[in-house]
Amino acid sequence: MIKELPLQANGHRLPRDEEAVLVIWPADGDEEPHVALVTRCGWCGERPKFRVADDAVHVQDPCRYANGITTRVTLAVPSGKLVITDDLRPVYDWDREGVDYNTSIGQAQATETMAAQGCAYGPVGNSCPSLYRTGPDTYVIANAAEDDPAFPDSARLTTVCTDLWAYSCADLEDFAARGGDVARLGADEIVQTAPGEYRFTHHANEIGFDADACGTVIFAHIERIA
Repeated sequence: MIKELPLQANGHRLPRDEEAVLVIWPADGDEEPHVALVTRCGWCGERPKFRVADDAVHVQDPCRYANGITTRVTLAVPSGKLVITDDLRPVYDWDREGVDYNTSIGQAQATETMAAQGCAYGPVGNSCPSLYRTGPDTYVIANAAEDDPAFPDSARLTTVCTDLWAYSCADLEDFAARGGDVARLGADEIVQTAPGEYRFTHHANEIGFDADACGTVIFAHIERIA
């Protein structure tokens, strides 16, 4: 027997969240029914375990990241010169084998791993965001609406061409000391900042975040904290 039942996802982000899924009962009746949904949660990366009831299919265990993920990392910029572009590999990178980058937790892990090496990194899709100065020691990485008075053209410091679908920021001297080719950087890929330590708060994996929303979309807030 095959029947469609509603799916109760228990906080997991599944392609058919809260929609009907197919349940297949074996003909001999001795085996457990099979749920025709083979996927992993887009938040936590786990493959769900199902409990089939008469009225719905329930995911047994709740998602650990049902409320989304806000990623905060710090970056030292002692030189006062910030390299910002989409791709700073192979100077800074993460282990692909240990990270499921197709999930929110995997992207957060990649961001934290990069930060430990000296690179503030965040996935932004193919959005080509810009770096805006919002105060003496504060910035955002955002796609600003043309009519947003909070983000005039005069506040835009540079734009990231996201062939890698991400932004990557590093201290210029650290980048060079690790073997980075400074000569290959464009003039718009080096931004003058006050020397110090900066906190990056990355929002792209927060619940409800929509990179394609109308109006201004802020991917990350940046502030000098020391």
